[in-house]
Amino acid sequence: MLAMARAIIISRPKLLLLDEPSMGLSPIMVEKIFEGVRAISAEGMTVLLVEQNARLAL
Repeated sequence: MLAMARAIIISRPKLLLLDEPSMGLSPIMVEKIFEGVRAISAEGMTVLLVEQNARLAL
């Protein structure tokens, strides 16, 4: 979560690339990460997501 915040706040990117953001996290943390990804996307930032959990990614 810290890495995502750092990437978004410091560099203000137009595109956020995420490779397996849920890897190694507890189910509760995975849900929080994806809530954040949905919020970032809703604000208009483009998100390119590589994730094995297709249902969650969609």
